[in-house]
Amino acid sequence: MKIAVIGTGYVGLVTGTCLAETGNDVVCVDIDKEKVRKMKSGIVPIYEPHLDVLFERNIKQNRLSFTTNMEEAVKDALIIFLALPTPPDEDGSADLSYVLGVAEQLGKIIEDYKIIIDKSTVPVGTAEKVHAAVAKNAKVDFDIVSNPEFLREGFAVDDFLKPDRVVIGTSSDKAQEILEELYKPYVRQGNPIIFMDEKSAELTKYAANAFLATKITFMNEIANFCEQVGADVDKVRAGIGSDTRIGKRFLFPGIGYGGSCFPKDVQALAKSGKEEGYHFKILDSVMSVNQDQKTILVPKILDYFNGDIKGKKIALWGLAFKPDTDDIREAPALYLIEELLKLGAEVSAYDPEAMSNVQEKLGTKIRFAMDAYDACDNADFLLIATEWSAFRHPDFKKVSDKLKEKIIFDGRNLYDLDYMEKEGFDYISIGRRIVSAKS
Repeated sequence: MKIAVIGTGYVGLVTGTCLAETGNDVVCVDIDKEKVRKMKSGIVPIYEPHLDVLFERNIKQNRLSFTTNMEEAVKDALIIFLALPTPPDEDGSADLSYVLGVAEQLGKIIEDYKIIIDKSTVPVGTAEKVHAAVAKNAKVDFDIVSNPEFLREGFAVDDFLKPDRVVIGTSSDKAQEILEELYKPYVRQGNPIIFMDEKSAELTKYAANAFLATKITFMNEIANFCEQVGADVDKVRAGIGSDTRIGKRFLFPGIGYGGSCFPKDVQALAKSGKEEGYHFKILDSVMSVNQDQKTILVPKILDYFNGDIKGKKIALWGLAFKPDTDDIREAPALYLIEELLKLGAEVSAYDPEAMSNVQEKLGTKIRFAMDAYDACDNADFLLIATEWSAFRHPDFKKVSDKLKEKIIFDGRNLYDLDYMEKEGFDYISIGRRIVSAKS
């Protein structure tokens, strides 16, 4: 099939590349001329595991191409994916200006039947707005479909090629038949393609992300309570995670969720509720707890150092909001850095992929280390904010030789408590007992 994908962010680029991988002819559109130039020359503009291999292969085989000319891209396309940003407005609602602006342009340029798909995460009722925007100028038939993405950064390629489910919201039999054929190669193992109305599909994406964010936040609250009563959150997690009604995933406590999806989608769903006269009390609590959780290690650090860390040098491992991505949107590490700098500390940070993105944001406010051990050089303590695999089994002898004192504050509970005690570290994590080498 001939497909146009408008927008080449995480969702658009993964979508376009994976659709090309199954033999479709895909043209990706972006207004950023320099970005398009780089993609044409084979440079992947984002870090996403395995994407580079598919990207290069499909360019070479002429199934994947890039342009800034939307009219050129959609001329021969039967299916047009809108993978455009929907950033939060100041009031928390999703900004649909990019989506609706492109929809109006499409109405002016389409010359035959098209299936126009909302791939972006959008509020309930957006399909109707997109239909109206296209219809202002369109002189041909078209269908608007809601097809939300469920891609996890760091696993996005696998999630697209082998999805748990494909959700498609459409009231058109013609669109349903075409899209069922499009997605067949990805569900050969029997995972479902679920057809529903457009509004239900739009809400499905928000509901899924809000539920997962709630699960993470609930576990963080349990972890905080564990510290109050002397329980061990790892044991609690194992105890409840073995219940099949609950499941083991998204039960790891830490310093809160971040990224491009959960914060924005929870906020947007809560705002949508208010617009319809419904108050999501749970979501208000989720947002409040998560905001506090991002900096929950700061009071622990201050307590350890008797309320004063001015002039302290801090080694920070991890800047991305999660491992296997360079995405720093709403990353807890950025909130920690902000608070630590306010308190007069110095930060030397290392992340395998996200340092250039943080450098664009923070400039010279912090030092960017050459590697994890370089970050620790002459630091007063180590602070862990992202659970990259490379941080799970470090050379603790090298770490202790670099640090002034053997102190680790771990926001992701990477290490075994008994092991850290044996290694002689003071080790403070989330929802577990404090390990003190002095006791």
